[in-house]
Amino acid sequence: MNQTILLNPGPVTITERVRHAMQREDLCHREPEFAELALDIKARLAKVYPEAAKDYEAILLTGSGTCAVEAMLSTLVPKDGKALVVTNGVYGERMAKMVKIHGKKIEVVTSLWHEPMNLIEVENRLIEDSSITHVIAVHHETTTGRLNDVAKLGKICKHKNVALLLDCVSSFGAEAIEFDAWNLEGCAATANKCLHGVPGISFVLVKCSLFDSRPSAATSVYLDLYPYYKEQQQGYSPFTPAVHVSYALHEALIELEEMGGQKARYRHYHTLAQKIRQGFKQIGIETFLDEQDYSVVLTSFHLPTNATYEELHQFLKKNGFVIYAGQGGLKSSIFRIANMGDIQLDDVERLLDCFQRFDA
Repeated sequence: MNQTILLNPGPVTITERVRHAMQREDLCHREPEFAELALDIKARLAKVYPEAAKDYEAILLTGSGTCAVEAMLSTLVPKDGKALVVTNGVYGERMAKMVKIHGKKIEVVTSLWHEPMNLIEVENRLIEDSSITHVIAVHHETTTGRLNDVAKLGKICKHKNVALLLDCVSSFGAEAIEFDAWNLEGCAATANKCLHGVPGISFVLVKCSLFDSRPSAATSVYLDLYPYYKEQQQGYSPFTPAVHVSYALHEALIELEEMGGQKARYRHYHTLAQKIRQGFKQIGIETFLDEQDYSVVLTSFHLPTNATYEELHQFLKKNGFVIYAGQGGLKSSIFRIANMGDIQLDDVERLLDCFQRFDA
């Protein structure tokens, strides 16, 4: 029996190399050996997108991708600023909730979950309200698998001279990110999705110049990026980091580089996603969105006729695959398949064979 393949949008199936890395010696996070490891991780993260290496700093946090997103919003939206949050799924709506909880001024441009971002309304709001300092959006909205049109959104931000803060939790390391063209001030991501690490480490890439040009706006002690930035210049952190998870991320980043970097991972994901979508189409399982709207990372599908998600999930789990349910109002009508992690074409072949054998 092959190992179980995770087709949920993180955590992912990891390689034996990454798993073995976590068996390295126990290490105190106040020792120079850990500082050296952390500095190397930070440098490799900034170089995933070479354009970012010069002007952006990777700030490491111990926590999930949500931790990094909340730290970014709490710290970087000024107390006297105003955020325009663009939502079309669970994770955009979660960011709007974060901004409100941290007491920042906010406007929200909302679309239904199956719709693209409403960029016409975004542009209108920016024209009407000159007090908006930040636009906030999700790059890859895993609620549906939509890759939002951040290129157009970023162009609007650049033209209006408004900073963009981006949730790249499910896109970093796979999809293209254009830092200058999108007027990107910060983006949040995590180790355990497209980078193929394990849960426990997240990070924010922040424009370095910010730390000298304006004070922190954080309303949290643990989530304030400024102390992390200061202490991580020497490789240390203000709070205890996840040491063994750091080993795994370091190894995963080396694997990514050996593969050929972000563009190579994009190509691999694209191949897997196309094979999954074409294979499902041949057996009568249709995508929830139009195919051109998806990322290369995750696809949402209508449930097979007369099947419940629970039936499908249990059948596939018995055969070595874990899929993911829809969220909210989509829970009973769709399922989702991510192709992140250590997944190869023969795994997809086995998956398609399982679907052909499934009988609700």
